[in-house]
Amino acid sequence: MTRAPALFWSAIFLVVAPGTLAGLIPYAITGWRLGRAPAALMILGGLALAVGLYLLLECFVRFAWQGRGTPAPLAPTDRLVITGPYQRVRNPMYAAVTAMILGQAAAFADSRLLVWALIFWLITHAFVVLYEEPTLKRSFPQDYAAYFAAVPRWIPRLRPWRPS
Repeated sequence: MTRAPALFWSAIFLVVAPGTLAGLIPYAITGWRLGRAPAALMILGGLALAVGLYLLLECFVRFAWQGRGTPAPLAPTDRLVITGPYQRVRNPMYAAVTAMILGQAAAFADSRLLVWALIFWLITHAFVVLYEEPTLKRSFPQDYAAYFAAVPRWIPRLRPWRPS
């Protein structure tokens, strides 16, 4: 896939998948009504939401621009993306969505979003272990093996990994 269609389809997938998971579902749960959170917690929540959104957008653009594909399993990249945030953690997009949900939980002072964040992460973890990692091992056998061994799944490395 060339970059222009990859960017277009990535934008569509961004609205559909993360837009639903980190936007529509939290809205359905909270109505985006502010609770009685202390100002500091609201600011922390807003910061987590903003950082998560930035990271998510950066990863989506990186997938389209460098990987020449989308994060959607139906139109995957034809190159393994291991630069930027991927040098520190293997799943920055899922971490970004989780941060966005947790940020809303703090900003809206709504513990139901903590439950949703846990459910989202559990489903994501199962998807990563059962589908995504085996698929990447088959698609990029040598490159992914080195990457898998060096970069953690969820807890970021302090120093970015650089392939040899």
